[in-house]
Parts: sequence; structure tokens; C-alpha cells
Amino acid sequence: MALAAPAIVVDASSGRVLHAEDATLAWYPASITKLMTTYVVLSEIRAGRVTFETPLAVSATATAVIPSKMGFKPGTEVTVDNALKMIMVKSANDMAVALAEGVGGSVENFAGMMNASASRLGMHDSYFVNPHGLPDERQRTSARDMAVLARALLTEFPQYKDYFGIGAIRFGKRIMRNTNGLIGRYPGADGMKTGFICASGFNVVATATRGGRTLITVVLGAHNATERTIRAAALFDKGFASAGWGGSSLEAMPASYTSPPDMREAVCGRNRGTVGEDGDEIQPVEANAGLFNIFSPSPGLSKVMGDKPGTLGPREPTTPIDVYVGRAPGSKAAPAAVAATPPAATPTAARAFAPQEAEGTTLSGSGPMVLQGAVRPPPRPAIKTKAPAKKAVQKTPPARKVSGN
Repeated sequence: MALAAPAIVVDASSGRVLHAEDATLAWYPASITKLMTTYVVLSEIRAGRVTFETPLAVSATATAVIPSKMGFKPGTEVTVDNALKMIMVKSANDMAVALAEGVGGSVENFAGMMNASASRLGMHDSYFVNPHGLPDERQRTSARDMAVLARALLTEFPQYKDYFGIGAIRFGKRIMRNTNGLIGRYPGADGMKTGFICASGFNVVATATRGGRTLITVVLGAHNATERTIRAAALFDKGFASAGWGGSSLEAMPASYTSPPDMREAVCGRNRGTVGEDGDEIQPVEANAGLFNIFSPSPGLSKVMGDKPGTLGPREPTTPIDVYVGRAPGSKAAPAAVAATPPAATPTAARAFAPQEAEGTTLSGSGPMVLQGAVRPPPRPAIKTKAPAKKAVQKTPPARKVSGN
């Protein structure tokens, strides 16, 4: 029996549901969890309790999480602004923990803030225990709930929309590309976040805008990154072809109270076929993956697909945005870095899952974005020193050499 592949298409302005498939089934969110992490952080910024320049101290707890991550050492300072960019593009799990500890005091407290926000927004099928989406049997969401969250981010924080569409970031010589395979391929695609663990399959919450109309598409449980991208593009085409009225509202969809299925065998089992990372390489879509059929691709979908059926075409180039450690250049008397008390160990069933988050893709070609703190600190000028003058050699015995560190 084939597992469900939940999906939903919503008009962001009206909240009307244009298309839905098993949209209220519970599902493991993986890294689309970071959209709720971002929502909580932006809410705290709006309330004035933190700012984009607030420095966060990376804890040993943050550095201990598994990849994808930035890999900073304990004690490293990162601003809230840069941490948000790193979780949106690199899907950095260590930065998600740094944000949770810095804003909530501990991962547990921050998870409580996430759940309070989910309840307030009417996300009936969601429950969060961590800020990054690494495997935990208690953590769940639904396609409908993620559409509710995406719409809240767009309507409550429109001034920060660009965070969700950054094509790539650069840290030193490292360039890390966004994992959203729609941006730079699908016309009008402008956000938001992908996610993958074996138990969930490949998930995406995506937005696209055409003619002033913004749609939200959520796809959960795809068998690989290519399938996820092509299916989302097909759903966007269907949504943009609709009149935009009719259908139920997000709020009217009932809660399902189901348990998430486990996609591990289908996605990461021995007979999984090709399960690629979100890379630039073209990835074949499996014939037996239970895919939708695309008979006559529209112009939008045709741009996403490559020359061969079931492949992705090339992306437009993008200009990376610089991120850095430390405080914002030129900032005045920034507050001391927020150092959270390491949270107590949380019992979890995460070890039962294969825990890798697939990362690494290219994104839009819209040029450099001007975001808070996007400028790198200027390099320090080289200091030229003169070689010391040679002294006359004395014939006295040399001092005894003492070894040191």
C-alpha cells in the first residue's frame, strides 16, 4: 500500500484552499520546523525583547547537534540576523539551537513558545519539541498547519519576507546554497523552506508570486528532492490557473488527530532507488515512486523540468549574501552575548531514525539582497613590519633553552 503524500495550495491573501490532498494528515516536519523557529524569533523581535543585532553565544549543546550545521566552536558569537540566514539557507541545526537558547533560555522553554504560537495560530495537528526538526517521534505537523504558519509569516512579517528567498550565503570562502529547488527555476518562486529526514521523506513549504498574487504550496513525503520540486511546481501551476475563489478556508479544515507514518523504508530503505541530496546535479525520478502524472507541462513547469522527463533543469545564478560571526560591523555598544543555561537532556526516540538532513542547492538570480547585517566586516589592513637590525654576534655562551607550549 502506497503511503500518502500530503499537499495543499492556498491563496496567501484570502486563505482559500485551492487544492488539497490528505492535507490534515499528521507528518514529521523535518527542517520545515525552522519556519516556526523563525516565527517565534520574529515575534520576540516585534515585542522588543531581542533585536536582529542581539549576539548569541553558541553553547556546547548547540555544537553537539548533528549536521546540517555551521560547525562553530562553543563560545562563538553570532547575531540573531546571521543565525536566521544560516537556518533558512544552510538549515543549520546548531544555529537553530543557538536561537532557541538565546531567545527562550533553553530548548525546552523555546519549544513551549513554539507550541504556544502554534495553538494561537490554530495549528491543530502540530506539536514541537525542538527548533530544528531532527528526528523525534513526538514532533509532528500537517500540510494544512504549515500553510497556516507560512501565511502567518507573510501577513504578520511582510517586511522580513526576503529571509525566505535568499539564494545562497557565503561564510569566508564557503558558499552554501539554498535547498529550495524552485527558486531560480520556477517563475515567481520566492521562498520558503525545505526539510528532509528518512521518516518524513522530502518536504517543502514554498511561495510564489505572479501578478501581485501570492500562493503557498506545501508538499510532504516526496521520495527525493527532484520529485518534491517538480510536484510543487505542478501544484503552483494548478493554483495560478485557478480563479482564486471558491474552496474552503484553512481555518475550516478539521483536525485529523492521526499519527505520522514512517517513510524510512520507502525513502531510505535498501530498495529506495535514487535518493539524492538537494544538489545541482540532475536527479532521476523513480518510476515506482508513486508520482503524479505530468502529461502537458505548462510554461512554468517546463522551465523547472530538464530536457528529460523527471529531471530538473539548470538554475539561474545567484549572488551569495555574506554572513559572519561576531557582532554587526559598526554597531554601538551591543549587549553582551546571550548565553543560555544548557537545557536538561530530553528523552527522545530520535535515535530510532536515520538522522541526516540533506542540504546544498542553488537558488534565485535576483542579485544581492540588502538585509539587516548583510555586510561583511571590512578586512583588517596588513601591518608591515621592518626586519630587526642584525646585532653583532657575541662569543658568550648562549642561554639555556627552555621548552614551552
